[in-house]
Amino acid sequence: MDGRSACGDSRARAQTRCRGSSRTRLGGPQPSRRRRRSEVWACRDNLPVDRSEQRNRYYNELAGSSLHRLAAISDGIFAVSMTLLVLGLAVPTASEVRTGMEGDLARLLRDLLPATVTYVMSFLTLGIFWVGQQTQLSQVERANRNYTWIHLGFLLSVTLVPFSTQLLARFHWSRIALIVYWLNILVMGTALLLGSEYASRARLFPKEQGRMIIQLVRRRVLGAQLLYLVAMLLCIFDTHWSIALIVAIQLNFALAPPIPLLRRL
Repeated sequence: MDGRSACGDSRARAQTRCRGSSRTRLGGPQPSRRRRRSEVWACRDNLPVDRSEQRNRYYNELAGSSLHRLAAISDGIFAVSMTLLVLGLAVPTASEVRTGMEGDLARLLRDLLPATVTYVMSFLTLGIFWVGQQTQLSQVERANRNYTWIHLGFLLSVTLVPFSTQLLARFHWSRIALIVYWLNILVMGTALLLGSEYASRARLFPKEQGRMIIQLVRRRVLGAQLLYLVAMLLCIFDTHWSIALIVAIQLNFALAPPIPLLRRL
């Protein structure tokens, strides 16, 4: 190269042009220091000023923009959380069962009933929220950094489901254990709704369908959370009533029975 830039200007001429452009504004309003530095960089690199400014903010615009990667990590976390649920079902050991005594094994299996019910209930819970999240992701045209972090917060609450499940399985008579489980569901629902609200405001949904989608999500999430709240309040009388109603709610959303009032949720 003969000392010329990519556009045919010599470095000396480019520097002269940069100094000249800065002098022309001495009589007018002075740009900020960051703006002047961007212009100098642009002149040195023989680039337009706007591209130099884009270089400063380009990472945040690119970060978290892949819907496929967000869906992939979501599937992985849901799969692991669902698998961890079964660890709450402890298989009886041989030392606990006397040889030839079927009654001992039957008694131990009967003692596993609360853990089995909470396992099925939580598996349905995670399945319902997975379907809800995948439905939302399938309707979003693009993602951004904020939207991705909202969903990572949602996934954080998903990873807590095995803990709240085992807590409820071990202390199924405890109101505190039931409230902890309900709070876990509440946080998941709130995070999922927050993601939809942000997607609507950031115009991540299709223009012609955005309003309809957010209305459907609001009705679904708020209706479900209201039912879960009613189930939680039943623990005032008996926690087992609360568990039974939560299971019924989960079956409603999983099976979608042909009941007009429930189908609207």
